Amino acid sequence: MIAKTIMLLSGGIDSTTAMAIAKSKGKEIYSLSFKYGQRHSIELEASKKIAHFLGAKEHKIIDIDLRQFGRSALTDEIDVPKHGSVEEIEKQKEIPITYVPARNTIFLSYALAWAEVLKAESIYIGVTAVDYSGYPDCRPEFIQAFEKMANLATKTGITKETVLKIETPLIDLSKAQIIKLGSKLGVDYSLTISCYDPDSMGRSCGKCDSCLHRKKGFKDAGIKDPTIYV
Repeated sequence: MIAKTIMLLSGGIDSTTAMAIAKSKGKEIYSLSFKYGQRHSIELEASKKIAHFLGAKEHKIIDIDLRQFGRSALTDEIDVPKHGSVEEIEKQKEIPITYVPARNTIFLSYALAWAEVLKAESIYIGVTAVDYSGYPDCRPEFIQAFEKMANLATKTGITKETVLKIETPLIDLSKAQIIKLGSKLGVDYSLTISCYDPDSMGRSCGKCDSCLHRKKGFKDAGIKDPTIYV
């Protein structure tokens, strides 16, 4: 029997590469994206194309509204910070305003529910603790804690019918390493978008934290960046 997995798919580099890894391991992939009140829907269009490209068995887009809580530049009327370089970003001491409170916890909880229904053995999430913006829900400690909770909170976990694993294949990789790995697996990065603040034509701003990490990743990997920037 082919092992089923739930893939949290944002439409960006990391989740797309993680999905390609799951596919390379022969998993039957059920991808999950969220319309959560983010500033733009371009990433959802990207996730649809990626799910098709990588052969997801099924792709769901869940509609929730984190704008009800706000307090993030991605879900509130707050300007997305722009910088000149990754080095400038790394000088920041505080968690950036682009952090969406409890987002990964919420997303993983939805994935957990679907995993229990499907009796999937794993959830793949493209978090990394290397080239990231300092979000608390990207840390290994968080993933380990969620995995433990997941196997205590579900019928399939309690009965040992399925022991759920939260897979984080990128957790120790830099953006350049992720891009190199994805390229070897045949990922088409022109389908992905990383920008927090794209324009109405879908072009990336080139100056937000995510764009700068993306640019540096392609440069360090020695691979042409297919992104269209403003």
